[in-house]
Amino acid sequence: MAPYRLDDQFGFVLRLAAQRHAGLFEAGMIEGLTAPQFALLVRLREVGPCSHQRLGRLLHLDLPTVKGVIDRLTGRGFVLSADDPLDKRRQAAGLTERGLAVADAAIEASRAITQRTLEPLTPGEGAQLVALLQKLT
Repeated sequence: MAPYRLDDQFGFVLRLAAQRHAGLFEAGMIEGLTAPQFALLVRLREVGPCSHQRLGRLLHLDLPTVKGVIDRLTGRGFVLSADDPLDKRRQAAGLTERGLAVADAAIEASRAITQRTLEPLTPGEGAQLVALLQKLT
């Protein structure tokens, strides 16, 4: 049986890669957006206004976390939150014009961050890595 080496373990290496990416994200993302804030803006850009519950499912975040992210983005003028027109018991969120502009600019920043993260890889290797990680999720 081969010896157990921490440096060869998937979880350990994945955490190191995630930490590297998180550092690049924090340094390169506009408006001081956090990863969950960025994801929420982009998801709203993709799907349009939707309920907080649906956003949670789409982002794989619990409702209290989604609500906190929405509150912070609402305070910055990027998101509006109001009663869901389909169900008055729920809240729905949507991008403001400013939020849409920030989302668009953040997407460009994210592209540069991803490129820096995957810099040690060839374009094909980068695409393969993303595809393999998607298979695990």
